[in-house]
Amino acid sequence: MKTKNIFITLIGLSVMGLAPISQAEMDSSIARGGLLYDKWFAVIGAAKPKDTHPAWPASNTKKKGNATHRCKSCHGWDLKGKDGAYASGSYKTGIKGLRNFAGGSKAKVIAAMKDSTHGYSGKMSAKDFDDLANFVTQGQVDMDKIIDSKSKLVKGGNADRGAAYYNTVCAGCHGADGKLPKEMPALGGLSHKNPWEVVHKIQNGQPDEPMPAMQAFDLQVTTDILAHLQDLPRK
Repeated sequence: MKTKNIFITLIGLSVMGLAPISQAEMDSSIARGGLLYDKWFAVIGAAKPKDTHPAWPASNTKKKGNATHRCKSCHGWDLKGKDGAYASGSYKTGIKGLRNFAGGSKAKVIAAMKDSTHGYSGKMSAKDFDDLANFVTQGQVDMDKIIDSKSKLVKGGNADRGAAYYNTVCAGCHGADGKLPKEMPALGGLSHKNPWEVVHKIQNGQPDEPMPAMQAFDLQVTTDILAHLQDLPRK
């Protein structure tokens, strides 16, 4: 589906007489957009917000400050908002997700980010808005296809293949047992507690860290890595 949407975008740009973006450039743009969705101020080197976002619902008193300025805090790692993993818990906001924007209008996404509710006009560059909109419209993962929402277990992953990917790409920083760096939770435990976040970061990387993004690879690679992570020690 992502390939089809990008192909349609390329045709549209050609019709308008604009130079089409290459597949490689689109993948890198989507991955950077995923980082911005995670923690935009860390990606662009902006000051960490100290206030609580004006649009953060008063009903949620468990979160405040910079956490409320992250796109993922309202719309979720699964981009389903109130209808997904954030239907309950400390990030419950009642705010809708962004799944309806998949394959949709990039201009509408950018306009929404700049409106009075989001208030990001002037805080990010044109490229930042473009990358973030590419992520929302072209880079979404249908998490329900690879994660069982009730058990949080991976669906359709091959742990053996995942081990090969992990050991050659990820283990250098995270360790063979997934317990590095020491200041973060063990990947085995995190992959069971919040597999949606894990998928997002395998796909797009970690803000302000030299973590590779697997966005350009087939989603099955990420699914297999998640399967391997769920076999690792939880603590």
